[in-house]
Amino acid sequence: MHRTHLSLATIPNRYAFIDKIAHCGERHDQLSLMLIDVVRFSDVTTSFGIEVGDQFLLEIANRLQSLFNHDFEFGRISGDVFGVVLPGVHSPLVLQQQFEFLIEHFKSPMYYDGHAFIADFNVGVVSKSRGEFDLTLFVSRAETALKQAKENKYENFFLLGMMDKAETGRSLALKADLKRALARNELELYFQPKVNLQTLEIVGAECLLRWNHPTDGLLFPGPLIEAAESYNMMNELGYWTLETALKGLVEFELQGLNITLSVNISPTQLYDTRLIANLKSLSHKYNIHLSRLELELTEDIAVSNSLMVKKQLAELHALGIKIAVDDFGKGYSNLAYIREITLDALKIDKTFVMELSDNPVNKAIIEAAKVIGNAKHCEVIAEGVETIEQLHVLREIGIKTGQGYLFSKAIPSREFVRLAHSDIIVGDSPSRRKLVAAIQR
Repeated sequence: MHRTHLSLATIPNRYAFIDKIAHCGERHDQLSLMLIDVVRFSDVTTSFGIEVGDQFLLEIANRLQSLFNHDFEFGRISGDVFGVVLPGVHSPLVLQQQFEFLIEHFKSPMYYDGHAFIADFNVGVVSKSRGEFDLTLFVSRAETALKQAKENKYENFFLLGMMDKAETGRSLALKADLKRALARNELELYFQPKVNLQTLEIVGAECLLRWNHPTDGLLFPGPLIEAAESYNMMNELGYWTLETALKGLVEFELQGLNITLSVNISPTQLYDTRLIANLKSLSHKYNIHLSRLELELTEDIAVSNSLMVKKQLAELHALGIKIAVDDFGKGYSNLAYIREITLDALKIDKTFVMELSDNPVNKAIIEAAKVIGNAKHCEVIAEGVETIEQLHVLREIGIKTGQGYLFSKAIPSREFVRLAHSDIIVGDSPSRRKLVAAIQR
């Protein structure tokens, strides 16, 4: 009987789990390895904070353990990926049924501290039959199966034998849901404030998509984004987001807020020849100058040598639109691409900020990003600010702007307006000193 974990720290980590796989491979002629990825879990930590995210992960881990018979090994491969080793013979049908049982079990929401989350999963499985056991190949095949599961068209499950060839495919078939969500106004933008780290004034916001599901309530739109990518509807979803952001700027202006909004842009949109014309049209329609808009692109887009992407980025910049690289430092180690594109902002990946106190290298990476930002004459923004200690270190480094749970999660427009017109009070901020002085008087 596997024990209930009270902390994520007691779950075997990647290295301990791989050691367990090795022992199982030595003892059993046949076994299966199942990798279980929580779909788009980074959205949870971004919106609710790492503490709430960890509590959800802990509940997921304990519930996963309860779904398997006693003869199995369990571990945590990475932040939101768990592993299960099942010794013995398991037919493809049995493994498929296990996946379906898992999905069914997690259809009901989990709750923690007033927050709700419905977990969905990508599951990749590799099965070994009799023969010599190659640990590296076995684990690699499981990771290949998981990658394929993330791309499957009809379900997020994929099974590989040791000799099978992976096939191509795409993600969940949710085209009807996406069509309905767009037609019935089920989608909504939430806004996470960007804050001046010295004054704690709100200077902008990142737009984040939320899905008001007709039966399940407010959900993260991960499956819808997967569907949009599957059915070539990213442009439709992307233009809805851009237009809704511009509408939001109009509303905020009426409320006395003159801020910039950031919107994530997909590679698909950057390859759309109508992008520039559509943005000009939207700017004219809402009488909003495009300099109030910032487009966030991931490093893999920025590093692209595509002439089309470079041309689009240059034209977007010429319109006054700000260009930012999101999750800076998370992906490519080759920084040569930074020299080639004009940037207005580098957004430091939240993992470096959240783990500032864990490793001095994280601080060094942020300091290096600041140096690069100075050389590029672009702003450096810290994501994932959750503690007073992190705020103080970022101030010392000279980072001027940040966002994170310390200030606010992503919130609806009305709540955002109220927050922007009030004082954000944390630690020894000027607002707190004023409040303390007023109380003492």
